Amino acid sequence: MNEPDVAEAGDPETRRTWRPDTVAVRGGLSRSGFDETSEAIFLTSGYVYQTAEDAEAAFKGDVDRFVYSRYGNPTVTMFEERLRQIEGAEACFATASGMSAVFVALAALLAKGDRVVSSRALFGSCFVILDEILPRWGVETVFVDGADLDQWREALSEPTTAVFFETPSNPMQELVDIAAVTELAHSAGAKVVVDNVFGTPVFSKPLELGADIVVYSATKHIDGQGRTLGGAVLGPKEFIDGPVQNLMRHTGPSMSPFNAWVLVKGLETLSLRVERMAGSALEVARFLESHPKVTRVVHPFLESHPQHELAKRQMLAGGTVVTFELDGGKDEAFALMDALEVIDISNNLGDSKSLITHPATTTHRRLAPEARAAVGITDGVLRVSIGLEDVRDLVDDLARALR
Repeated sequence: MNEPDVAEAGDPETRRTWRPDTVAVRGGLSRSGFDETSEAIFLTSGYVYQTAEDAEAAFKGDVDRFVYSRYGNPTVTMFEERLRQIEGAEACFATASGMSAVFVALAALLAKGDRVVSSRALFGSCFVILDEILPRWGVETVFVDGADLDQWREALSEPTTAVFFETPSNPMQELVDIAAVTELAHSAGAKVVVDNVFGTPVFSKPLELGADIVVYSATKHIDGQGRTLGGAVLGPKEFIDGPVQNLMRHTGPSMSPFNAWVLVKGLETLSLRVERMAGSALEVARFLESHPKVTRVVHPFLESHPQHELAKRQMLAGGTVVTFELDGGKDEAFALMDALEVIDISNNLGDSKSLITHPATTTHRRLAPEARAAVGITDGVLRVSIGLEDVRDLVDDLARALR
């Protein structure tokens, strides 16, 4: 996959174009009358009107203005517009968290009697939405092995409303061929929703490969410093301004203005951070792969990854996460975690601090043992999110813990 040269941004009348790193700093910028350098935080729940007629016109939609911060807010709009430009999407709606983004995107597409096909390799809460919540409301969910195009082909041989997958998946880093699955999905009448958290807006561009909708947990790399929660749904303007906006306005999982401001500032340094983290992650992965106590290491840009060629085709780098397995199961995994001095134990990822978790007992504990086994999550599997520390200290920390 080639790095995009420019991204549409700036003054639409002059059709000025900026490259992605410039968009990350200046896209969507909207200054107040004070001409501040840093983006303003509009910590307000509501807005006032000069006349009762003005309020009526606003609620009828006759004028385009902010009416209530659950519907929209100037700071949140700056975040939405900046991320929209980076992603190359027609529209974006920010949400309170990554999981609200996933749920809103799917709920905006699906209704009773509809059918969704998903990769079974999912983050635990995503799996719960598809396996428990949506079926309770009359939606049929079909799971497939994401790397197996034949299974996608069979599942999509009948009419389908939506397709959902993560690529790379959390935590086992299974890839889905975005272009191939999207072609199959569109033939079945389905819209494709991609969770691009592991791919990041910097390394993976699902919309350019044919996907319809992208969702993010902005909590991860976009903030990337452990401060705030946030999410986003990006896709066609008709979809975002229609069913997504309707759901958001009336169910309320909206992003706070303060969190939006933090995330706007996070976008400014996103590429700097994830490029450094990805380089360190590959170095850590190579170290772990050479260690005799480690039985398996998974990272998309390792040559040993079974989908390494696909990763190079649809990603600019392999991401910031390394997954590895120890022979001794839970006891050995816990012992390693407890012995670490630099890397913290935490269920988060995409942070400036390196973090390690045991998926079977944390992020994926809601999955039945057979469901975890089906995607390769054994009791010996550990997921480490590589941060911004000196990679030599991270390697030393893991080496000590592995003795």
